[in-house]
Amino acid sequence: MGKIIDLTSRLKTLAPVLKYKESDANVVDYTEQKLKILMSERRQIKRTILTEFVSAMVVVPDKGLLKVAIYDISEQGISFDTEFDQGAFKIDEEVSMRVYLNQKTYFPITVQVKHITDESTEGVMRHGSVFLKQPATDSALQYFVKFIESVSQGLKNDTGDLMVPKIS
Repeated sequence: MGKIIDLTSRLKTLAPVLKYKESDANVVDYTEQKLKILMSERRQIKRTILTEFVSAMVVVPDKGLLKVAIYDISEQGISFDTEFDQGAFKIDEEVSMRVYLNQKTYFPITVQVKHITDESTEGVMRHGSVFLKQPATDSALQYFVKFIESVSQGLKNDTGDLMVPKIS
């Protein structure tokens, strides 16, 4: 069986000692469960900071700008959502994107769509894409990604703390 340990015979031996039936025993891979939780938390943090901290627009040729929601980002690429009724880009399509740091300041990036997921329960089309090399913005983009990853490790949620109208 290679590197797989068959616990079936051991469970039958231990069942009388542990006072449960063999059918009651379930073996759970803790590492796999922990990884699922960590990935879920990691995605939630990245999604939270990106949707509230920065905004993004994609350039739709001959039409203008379309607001999108950044789902997550890594050194290799970015995934973003368009509202379901706005449609979707095509696989391998190159898309010009603007990542805004405030209402007027943005840096341009170009991505290539690699996969599209219909997230109808969320009302969006999710686009997974890779960054295309652009010497003018590659360095800034990599610093931006590292900044987002660093900040996301120390994020806290605001629970609606009381705001004061003035100091005294």
